[in-house]
Amino acid sequence: MPAIRTTLRRGLAAAAALPFLIGALASCGYGSQAEDTGDDRANAAASNGRKLSASEVRIGYFPNLTHATALVGLQEGLIQQELGATRIKPQVFNAGPSEIEALNGGSLDIGFIGPSPSINAYVKSKGRNLRIISGSASGGVKLVVNPDKVKTLDDLRGKKIATPQKGNTQDVAFLNWISERGWTVDPESGKGDVSVVRTDNKVAPDAFRQGSVDGAWVPEPTASKLVSDGGSVLLDETDLWPEKKFVITNVIVSQKFLREHPDVVEAALAGTVKTNEWINANPEKAKASANAKLAADSGRGLDPKVIDPAWPSIEITDDPLASTLRTQSDWAVKAGLIEQPDLTGIYDLTLLNKVLKAAGKPEVPDAGLGAE
Repeated sequence: MPAIRTTLRRGLAAAAALPFLIGALASCGYGSQAEDTGDDRANAAASNGRKLSASEVRIGYFPNLTHATALVGLQEGLIQQELGATRIKPQVFNAGPSEIEALNGGSLDIGFIGPSPSINAYVKSKGRNLRIISGSASGGVKLVVNPDKVKTLDDLRGKKIATPQKGNTQDVAFLNWISERGWTVDPESGKGDVSVVRTDNKVAPDAFRQGSVDGAWVPEPTASKLVSDGGSVLLDETDLWPEKKFVITNVIVSQKFLREHPDVVEAALAGTVKTNEWINANPEKAKASANAKLAADSGRGLDPKVIDPAWPSIEITDDPLASTLRTQSDWAVKAGLIEQPDLTGIYDLTLLNKVLKAAGKPEVPDAGLGAE
């Protein structure tokens, strides 16, 4: 079956976000524990499964399609099955900084998150607080515009285009794209040949409808929400990458938890690998499962006119696409948002590759950024 192109690429600019996201870390709160959905399969697995070194593992994620591995893995009980008697305590977050804060504070063990907050937290802690242990999603980022105002890429000059946050993954990608066209924008103010308006994804649809922005470079499902409001996809970021892949969501772990409970981390990764395989083999069922989990977590699922076009643009993958994270970091440096960070050791793919090998799947590389 065709693999769902999962993206989640939101992460990249992680590097770019160092000076900007650092301040956000202090201002965001912790996530909330997800309510029990009453999944009999998960409960049975936890009650009757094998004993591991921890009785509980706290797993964080966002209620976003780019976190489909977490959504589907929890909804279908696939991750819990591998963890056996180690119960999952899910926690839902709305932003990377709050998830990182929970990880640093010891209230979270494993998390699904984008590259930008991962890079930011790793560099800020001088490489001591987390490791990226797996990939999860690629793609799902688009430039959506008002077709009455913008008909070609050249028409973007002089227009107001939204990105989610200064220095975040999409912001850095857009600034790099602008630079490659020979246009200039001040990365701090967003002013220049194109006005870059930093706007939260929750606010972007209203800003677009009201005409305060002419378009947005955003991840799914925000991109498809804009299309449902009359927008037109002018560019899919996937098309800008040589192999049409770039990291949008990673799986991270607390280094302390990894040291103390490697068996639990390995079992969780076995669950994510199994989940990703199921998603790619059953795209329609997986889409429904992800939407059911979104509804359980937030009170409502996505409208078909939003989720149907958004879902296929995200590619679900075990590969963290480490080379693309390095590229995203380089873009942030080029834009003048950060100084060159030392990302050596940000990855530890040892357990993931062990799981992949056992499943008869090819191992994945860390682009020279692995822990020794």
